[in-house]
Amino acid sequence: MRHSVKGTKFGRKTGDRRNFIKSLETNLILEGGIQTTTARAKEIRPRVEKLVTIAKKQDLASLKMLIKKLPEKAAFKLFHDIAPKYGERKGGYLRIMKTATWRKRDGADLVNIEFV
Repeated sequence: MRHSVKGTKFGRKTGDRRNFIKSLETNLILEGGIQTTTARAKEIRPRVEKLVTIAKKQDLASLKMLIKKLPEKAAFKLFHDIAPKYGERKGGYLRIMKTATWRKRDGADLVNIEFV
């Protein structure tokens, strides 16, 4: 049983997994949408939505929190470009759409994750 176990491990050690998830989040923010596997998209969706909620406050403290959690370029883009679009929206900033393709080497289902 997996009581109180949060998230998936992706076959990586703790530090590698943190860096991997951070790079997925950064690429999603900088590009506006990425194609990845279902498990990866489901893992980063709540994390990025929480970052958007922080950025929606539009104050200096929230900008500093974003810079602490993301690379500076991604933090500024999220704060200045993406978050103001969702000022009235209460949540659900990301969309996961299934595609009809899969990865050739292991057959993993691919999805597109993008901002609404």
